Amino acid sequence: MPRNDTTSPRPAWFFREYEPVGVDLGSPAAVADYDRNQGTDPDADDALLDRLGVGTGTRLVDLACGTGSLVVQAARRGAEAHGVDVSPEMLAFAQARAEQAGAGAHWHRAGFLDYVHRSAPADVVTTKAALHQLPDFWKQQALLNAARMLRPGGTFYLWDVIFSFEPADATEQLQRWIDTAGRPEGQGFTRADFEAHVREEFSTYAWILEGMVERAGFDIVSRRSGTPTHGEFLCRRR
Repeated sequence: MPRNDTTSPRPAWFFREYEPVGVDLGSPAAVADYDRNQGTDPDADDALLDRLGVGTGTRLVDLACGTGSLVVQAARRGAEAHGVDVSPEMLAFAQARAEQAGAGAHWHRAGFLDYVHRSAPADVVTTKAALHQLPDFWKQQALLNAARMLRPGGTFYLWDVIFSFEPADATEQLQRWIDTAGRPEGQGFTRADFEAHVREEFSTYAWILEGMVERAGFDIVSRRSGTPTHGEFLCRRR
């Protein structure tokens, strides 16, 4: 079973990371729908792992690992792979995926803010499509925690809903995203899902994240924006 790898109890003012933000994924059926809507693709996971140099003996931590596809692919290629998530339903799905693949991964019930990495320092820390669940103040704390678990020179990879458009263009750009990205029910994330994301979650601008990443102790190796609403940072810990 996944371990609960966290520190001591937090003060009353601490962010409630274990409460749902946006769409509630607190049931096995909702998690299965999420995995389908995400378009899980082992080939895409392998392509990313190749870029990050993950192979036999690499120590990888995937924060907010969701349904665990990246962790499973890393474990299959011989990495010491750790998946971290606050959701027991997500972790159960991920563990079942690992067992089906015969992959020996490590699962931890914890969050961006309170996960304590008790193994040797990680070579690679990743997070995809999840940091937006934290407001900007707490994003910074999460990035500091990610840096703490990495060895000097280790790799940090972030992909998320990240806004690269000008703030003055926000209304036009967000409406275009919602209008074009929403799918019919059962065929992917719906228009209502994207509306809820903008209204209730905490995606931010690339220029804000850039400052947070650097203040957390990372050098930015590359930054890419595939669309005005999505992007990635590839970084090295100083």
